[in-house]
Amino acid sequence: MNTQTTFAPILTRAADAETTSDPSSVMTLLADFGTAGSPITSYRSTFAKGAVGAPAHFHTRASEMFFVIGGALEVLLGEELTVLEAGDFLLVPPHTPHAFAAAPGAEADVLFVFTPGMPRFDYLRLLGRVMRGEASPQEIKDSSELYDNHYVDSPVWQRALAERA
Repeated sequence: MNTQTTFAPILTRAADAETTSDPSSVMTLLADFGTAGSPITSYRSTFAKGAVGAPAHFHTRASEMFFVIGGALEVLLGEELTVLEAGDFLLVPPHTPHAFAAAPGAEADVLFVFTPGMPRFDYLRLLGRVMRGEASPQEIKDSSELYDNHYVDSPVWQRALAERA
Protein backbone atom coordinates (compact mmCIF):
# COMPACT_ATOMS: atom_id res chain seq x y z
CA MET A 1 0.00 0.00 0.00
CA ASN A 2 1.34 3.41 -0.99
CA THR A 3 1.06 5.80 1.96
CA GLN A 4 2.86 8.65 0.24
CA THR A 5 0.76 11.83 0.02
CA THR A 6 0.80 13.65 -3.31
CA PHE A 7 -1.06 16.77 -2.21
CA ALA A 8 -1.00 19.15 0.72
CA PRO A 9 -3.88 19.22 3.20
CA ILE A 10 -6.86 21.16 1.86
CA LEU A 11 -8.81 23.24 4.34
CA THR A 12 -11.88 25.24 3.34
CA ARG A 13 -13.20 27.39 6.14
CA ALA A 14 -16.97 27.84 6.16
CA ALA A 15 -16.56 31.63 6.19
CA ASP A 16 -14.33 31.50 3.09
CA ALA A 17 -16.22 28.92 1.01
CA GLU A 18 -17.79 30.12 -2.21
CA THR A 19 -21.53 29.57 -2.45
CA THR A 20 -23.83 29.46 -5.41
CA SER A 21 -27.58 29.41 -5.09
CA ASP A 22 -30.83 29.21 -6.96
CA PRO A 23 -34.38 29.66 -5.68
CA SER A 24 -34.45 26.20 -4.05
CA SER A 25 -30.91 25.35 -2.96
CA VAL A 26 -27.55 26.65 -1.80
CA MET A 27 -24.32 24.91 -2.79
CA THR A 28 -21.20 25.48 -0.72
CA LEU A 29 -18.12 24.69 -2.81
CA LEU A 30 -15.51 22.91 -0.70
CA ALA A 31 -12.78 21.30 -2.84
CA ASP A 32 -12.48 21.15 -6.61
CA PHE A 33 -10.30 18.58 -8.32
CA GLY A 34 -6.94 20.05 -9.31
CA THR A 35 -7.33 23.20 -7.22
CA ALA A 36 -4.54 23.19 -4.63
CA GLY A 37 -3.82 19.63 -5.80
CA SER A 38 -7.19 18.24 -4.66
CA PRO A 39 -7.79 14.65 -5.86
CA ILE A 40 -11.57 14.99 -5.29
CA THR A 41 -14.44 17.38 -5.83
CA SER A 42 -16.71 18.04 -2.86
CA TYR A 43 -19.55 20.40 -2.09
CA ARG A 44 -22.47 20.69 0.30
CA SER A 45 -26.00 21.35 -0.88
CA THR A 46 -28.93 22.46 1.21
CA PHE A 47 -32.27 21.93 -0.48
CA ALA A 48 -35.52 23.69 0.41
CA LYS A 49 -38.54 21.56 1.26
CA GLY A 50 -39.33 19.33 -1.75
CA ALA A 51 -36.68 20.95 -3.99
CA VAL A 52 -35.45 18.99 -7.01
CA GLY A 53 -31.69 18.48 -7.04
CA ALA A 54 -30.80 16.79 -10.34
CA PRO A 55 -32.59 15.02 -13.17
CA ALA A 56 -31.69 11.45 -14.09
CA HIS A 57 -28.07 11.25 -15.21
CA PHE A 58 -24.91 9.19 -14.92
CA HIS A 59 -21.16 9.76 -14.86
CA THR A 60 -18.72 7.69 -16.91
CA ARG A 61 -15.54 8.44 -14.99
CA ALA A 62 -16.46 9.26 -11.40
CA SER A 63 -18.25 7.67 -8.49
CA GLU A 64 -20.56 10.04 -6.65
CA MET A 65 -20.89 9.86 -2.87
CA PHE A 66 -23.82 11.25 -0.90
CA PHE A 67 -23.82 11.77 2.86
CA VAL A 68 -27.06 13.15 4.29
CA ILE A 69 -26.25 15.58 7.07
CA GLY A 70 -29.85 16.47 7.81
CA GLY A 71 -33.38 16.07 6.48
CA ALA A 72 -34.18 13.46 3.84
CA LEU A 73 -33.15 12.98 0.21
CA GLU A 74 -35.12 10.96 -2.33
CA VAL A 75 -32.78 9.21 -4.76
CA LEU A 76 -33.31 7.31 -7.99
CA LEU A 77 -30.81 4.45 -8.41
CA GLY A 78 -31.23 2.82 -11.79
CA GLU A 79 -35.00 2.37 -11.73
CA GLU A 80 -35.46 2.14 -7.95
CA LEU A 81 -36.45 4.97 -5.62
CA THR A 82 -35.11 5.17 -2.09
CA VAL A 83 -35.10 7.79 0.65
CA LEU A 84 -31.88 8.59 2.48
CA GLU A 85 -32.25 9.94 6.00
CA ALA A 86 -29.81 11.94 8.14
CA GLY A 87 -26.65 9.89 8.65
CA ASP A 88 -27.18 7.72 5.55
CA PHE A 89 -24.34 7.28 3.04
CA LEU A 90 -24.63 6.26 -0.61
CA LEU A 91 -21.91 5.54 -3.18
CA VAL A 92 -23.07 5.54 -6.81
CA PRO A 93 -20.62 3.87 -9.22
CA PRO A 94 -19.94 5.14 -12.75
CA HIS A 95 -22.55 4.38 -15.42
CA THR A 96 -25.38 4.09 -12.86
CA PRO A 97 -28.33 6.36 -13.67
CA HIS A 98 -29.35 8.38 -10.64
CA ALA A 99 -31.30 11.49 -9.69
CA PHE A 100 -32.11 13.21 -6.42
CA ALA A 101 -34.39 15.70 -4.71
CA ALA A 102 -35.33 16.65 -1.19
CA ALA A 103 -37.83 14.01 -0.11
CA PRO A 104 -41.46 15.13 -0.38
CA GLY A 105 -42.26 17.45 2.51
CA ALA A 106 -38.62 17.52 3.67
CA GLU A 107 -35.56 19.70 3.41
CA ALA A 108 -32.19 18.06 2.76
CA ASP A 109 -28.60 18.92 3.68
CA VAL A 110 -26.17 16.74 1.74
CA LEU A 111 -22.41 16.42 1.34
CA PHE A 112 -21.37 15.32 -2.17
CA VAL A 113 -17.97 13.91 -3.14
CA PHE A 114 -16.79 12.85 -6.60
CA THR A 115 -13.86 10.49 -7.00
CA PRO A 116 -11.77 10.33 -8.98
CA GLY A 117 -12.28 14.03 -9.09
CA MET A 118 -12.63 16.25 -12.08
CA PRO A 119 -13.12 20.01 -12.10
CA ARG A 120 -16.86 20.55 -11.46
CA PHE A 121 -17.20 23.94 -9.78
CA ASP A 122 -17.73 25.68 -13.13
CA TYR A 123 -20.57 23.22 -13.79
CA LEU A 124 -22.15 24.02 -10.42
CA ARG A 125 -21.83 27.74 -11.12
CA LEU A 126 -23.44 27.21 -14.54
CA LEU A 127 -26.23 25.18 -12.98
CA GLY A 128 -26.96 28.01 -10.56
CA ARG A 129 -27.09 30.52 -13.45
CA VAL A 130 -29.49 28.29 -15.40
CA MET A 131 -31.76 27.82 -12.38
CA ARG A 132 -31.82 31.60 -11.83
CA GLY A 133 -32.68 32.18 -15.52
CA GLU A 134 -29.30 33.81 -16.27
CA ALA A 135 -28.13 31.08 -18.70
CA SER A 136 -29.76 28.68 -21.14
CA PRO A 137 -30.48 25.02 -20.30
CA GLN A 138 -28.78 24.26 -23.63
CA GLU A 139 -25.48 25.24 -22.02
CA ILE A 140 -25.93 22.36 -19.57
CA LYS A 141 -26.62 19.94 -22.44
CA ASP A 142 -23.59 21.23 -24.35
CA SER A 143 -21.32 20.67 -21.33
CA SER A 144 -22.23 17.02 -20.69
CA GLU A 145 -18.91 15.56 -21.89
CA LEU A 146 -16.79 18.29 -20.30
CA TYR A 147 -18.33 17.75 -16.84
CA ASP A 148 -19.15 14.02 -17.24
CA ASN A 149 -22.87 14.58 -16.65
CA HIS A 150 -24.88 12.49 -19.10
CA TYR A 151 -28.64 12.96 -18.84
CA VAL A 152 -31.06 10.09 -19.46
CA ASP A 153 -34.82 9.63 -19.57
CA SER A 154 -36.32 7.93 -16.55
CA PRO A 155 -40.06 7.26 -16.49
CA VAL A 156 -39.72 6.27 -12.81
CA TRP A 157 -38.18 9.66 -11.91
CA GLN A 158 -40.66 11.58 -14.06
CA ARG A 159 -43.54 9.78 -12.31
CA ALA A 160 -42.04 10.56 -8.88
CA LEU A 161 -41.72 14.25 -9.78
CA ALA A 162 -45.26 14.36 -11.20
CA GLU A 163 -46.63 12.94 -7.93
CA ARG A 164 -45.09 15.89 -6.09
CA ALA A 165 -47.05 18.42 -8.13
